[in-house]
Amino acid sequence: MVKKRLIPCLDVAGGRVVKGVRFESLRDVGDPVELAERYSELGADELVFLDIAASIEGRGPILELVERAAERLTVPFTVGGGVAELEDARALLRSGADKVALNRAAVDDPGLLSALADEFGSQAVVCALDSRGGEVVTHGGRNGRGLDSVEWACEAVWRGAGELLVTSIDADGTRDGYDLELTGRVAAAVTVPVIASGGAGQASHLADAFAAGAEAALVASIVHERPERLRELKAELMEAGWPIRI
Repeated sequence: MVKKRLIPCLDVAGGRVVKGVRFESLRDVGDPVELAERYSELGADELVFLDIAASIEGRGPILELVERAAERLTVPFTVGGGVAELEDARALLRSGADKVALNRAAVDDPGLLSALADEFGSQAVVCALDSRGGEVVTHGGRNGRGLDSVEWACEAVWRGAGELLVTSIDADGTRDGYDLELTGRVAAAVTVPVIASGGAGQASHLADAFAAGAEAALVASIVHERPERLRELKAELMEAGWPIRI
């Protein structure tokens, strides 16, 4: 069995890591690069930086942060937010990102996924799919797009996405567990790795996501308050019999 991955997610706004519940009531939790470096030291398999304000503010990616992260991190990291065209993705990868995540831009122009995959390979292309009530949403969860989440997941893979980051807005930040129905339906419908996101509160929630078909689990609130929890989660999952990288 492929070893499962634990991926801390750092939502960035105003140059700081923030976290809320269902994308609202955001609170400051630290400097993104310093926090990411700590997660790397504690055994994070990968990291994700999501600039949650870029699309709303109508600006490009946070290249300065990416360059700082690339200088200090020893694990692969994905960057999303502000990617509106091919050149934005090029700039992120040149600055040191290992993968680029597209959300709104992919919905607006699905061909962008194909263009990225053609130039950089599918392994560098992540489609970040935010879902509320089974519908794709963008703009930080504000705008419904009239697309079924599973159908869009299938199209995104067909277009060239090599991985799907599936976030349930309904579960995000609640610590009540991932949306297992959404995770399972997407994982069963596609042939690429699915990263479950939104709602982790304890190790059993990650195990449930793996059992539903996810190959990786995104964690945020559960580790931001006490980064050492990341190492504990890995140990608990290993004890429960899951193949986890150490």
